Amino acid sequence: MAEYIYLIMTQTGTRPARFFRFFTKKPYNHVSLSGDEKLSEMYSFCRTYCNFPLPATFNKEIVGKGTLGKFDFIPCEIYRIPVTSAQKSEFNRIIKHFHENHNVYSYNILGLLAVYFNIEWNRKKSFVCSQFVAYTMDKIGIPLKKAFCLYKPDDFRRFPGSTLIFSGELNSFYSCMQSKSIAKRNQIAR
Repeated sequence: MAEYIYLIMTQTGTRPARFFRFFTKKPYNHVSLSGDEKLSEMYSFCRTYCNFPLPATFNKEIVGKGTLGKFDFIPCEIYRIPVTSAQKSEFNRIIKHFHENHNVYSYNILGLLAVYFNIEWNRKKSFVCSQFVAYTMDKIGIPLKKAFCLYKPDDFRRFPGSTLIFSGELNSFYSCMQSKSIAKRNQIAR
């Protein structure tokens, strides 16, 4: 059976998100990773509390909760990337490491400027969302075209080997996937 990881590009309505969109002129300003198509677990570097941009660190994102729960309409694109079993295992190990050590990591506020001006500046324990995603891809053996610290969210829309599987609204996609999962469980139970 094929193994995949998923890239989730989103544009929320937070003030920082609107600010970044104004300056970058890109449709999405945030990228997350998931190990499953249903997006039951999404991970990224983002705000810890939905009402405040800081503090921010590695977080598990849940559709309909936290910052993603504040907005009824969240434009998104979801990309699927095929991986080997060994890469999927390494992906899970990396996510577990970040989850267990989230208190030693921080959001790379200064890195936002470096990324914007295309300055390579690697900070070991600080990431923005796109740096975290690129770092994880690199660590599981997916080749990068540039240093992970230079990646912007929009770079993942053209990531080699990725396939766009959904473009639309995140809450709708999530609801549809949850409904399919419930229907499948009910069908198996019969």
